[in-house]
Amino acid sequence: MNSRATLHRSVLITGAGGYIGRQLVAALAADRRHLTTIVASDLQSPPAERRLAGVDYLAADICSPELARSFQTHQIEVVVHLAAVVTPGRKSNRELEYQVDVLGTENVLRACLAAGVKKIIYTSSGAAYGYHADNPAWLEEHHPLRGNDEFAYACHKRLVEEMLARYREAHPELEQLIFRPGFILGATTRNQITNLFEQKRVVGLKGVDSPFVIIWDQDVVGAIRQGIFEGGSGIYNLAGDGILTLPEMARLIGKPYVALPVGLVKAALWAGKRLGLTRYGPEQVDFLRYRPVLSNRRLKEEFGYIPRKTSREVFDYYLESRGHAH
Repeated sequence: MNSRATLHRSVLITGAGGYIGRQLVAALAADRRHLTTIVASDLQSPPAERRLAGVDYLAADICSPELARSFQTHQIEVVVHLAAVVTPGRKSNRELEYQVDVLGTENVLRACLAAGVKKIIYTSSGAAYGYHADNPAWLEEHHPLRGNDEFAYACHKRLVEEMLARYREAHPELEQLIFRPGFILGATTRNQITNLFEQKRVVGLKGVDSPFVIIWDQDVVGAIRQGIFEGGSGIYNLAGDGILTLPEMARLIGKPYVALPVGLVKAALWAGKRLGLTRYGPEQVDFLRYRPVLSNRRLKEEFGYIPRKTSREVFDYYLESRGHAH
């Protein structure tokens, strides 16, 4: 359900130093409306030259038992929880990622309750649905979450959403707004998907289109801001209209598309991981093979947010920003 709530005056963002976090903090600082307190929280505070006027910066670990005290000190009413391990570093491991993604989120929820926080806005992911051959053509919010155990990120997003469902039942006083973004893309995005576009040729899988629903990073920020300023609760996929396949993206970039046999790619990834040449194993094949395609119907009709760019328009914008001719 999408309920309209009382206007809140204080917000704290976890993961404020991350890709979306920095953009959200900047957008709130530029147009704070009724907010009297904006707290940007991350493991480390940014240097003085990168701090924005009117923003309080907090160095805090989301796993720390002191988190509730920080929420109380700043009299936080809304927490935007962005902190997560999206792209693990070479020294990362599954235990650390679980500690941050799942146990850290549980600690945030407990801190919210202890400090009397009114609302939490959480960025989940379309990955929570999982990468499965029998996924519906268009996934809606009522479809089951089956984030694959072999993908830490997808598995952890599923576990967190299961936890959030338990908290909704036990603690209805803490309002929840959950977004499940598709592929987030903007002018400066760099991740394992954009890495595909930077090679001499775009490599895909034989017999697989790899459809992507793309959401502009500014639409992610816009939807979160709407949740802060105008209220709203519930769970919503976050995606632009339409899809773009990997072969279509290769054509738009102007690079050759090479479709390799699934078995060959699996074998190469298996060998590469064993030799320490890559941190990705053969399970990564399903990441391209069974893309979750998100419907944004409820986002538009029930939450009332209309993405400003379609999947194709976001990709065109990304290419223009990177100086690609197409």
